[in-house]
Amino acid sequence: MDPFEPEAASEPGPDIAALRAAIASGDPARAMPALARLREVSEDRAIPLLLLGLEQTTFMVRSLACAGLGVKRNETGRQALERSLRSDADANVRAEAANALASHGVERAWPLLRSAFEADDHWLVRCSILSALAEHPQMDPERLLDLAELALRDGDGSVRVGGAEILGRLVREAGSGLTPTSGEGAPQPWQRARSLLMAHQTDPDHRVVAAALDGLQV
Repeated sequence: MDPFEPEAASEPGPDIAALRAAIASGDPARAMPALARLREVSEDRAIPLLLLGLEQTTFMVRSLACAGLGVKRNETGRQALERSLRSDADANVRAEAANALASHGVERAWPLLRSAFEADDHWLVRCSILSALAEHPQMDPERLLDLAELALRDGDGSVRVGGAEILGRLVREAGSGLTPTSGEGAPQPWQRARSLLMAHQTDPDHRVVAAALDGLQV
């Protein structure tokens, strides 16, 4: 269960002052349970404490705070996630920030996430961006194709697998009638996706080959 998903209240709400003290304590064993308890708290009370979590030195605490800001959402939290994605020293935190930003809406998040994908070459960050966007129903096929092409140029096989899986989505959706398959002019995204999958059947990483073969099965 996501620690920030709401659950039925059976007890009085948590002591905000106690949660604040735990989050700021410098002890992850105290701070992380306190952050998780913010699922029981309204956004206007939870978000300042999640922002406090982003200021802590332990990366696990900052990462969990990012996850919380993907659930408890407002503009201040979104801006904090942008800063974490751009400048946090730990890739785990940047990856969680990317995932949380997608929860704020992909239309607004797309330019930032695409820019981050190009600028941040850590495989974990790139895989997080791919995962956040790959199955999102609001993602435009042209944007998915663009992201997949970036991923397939990566030197890390895990990132290329993510790119191949996106291409597979485009091919599957065309085959099931979810995207248009006719028209003149430049090749449509699903056609380009199929060509790229065929080309990556000879990828040096067997995981990419498997993902490419799977994506071609319609």
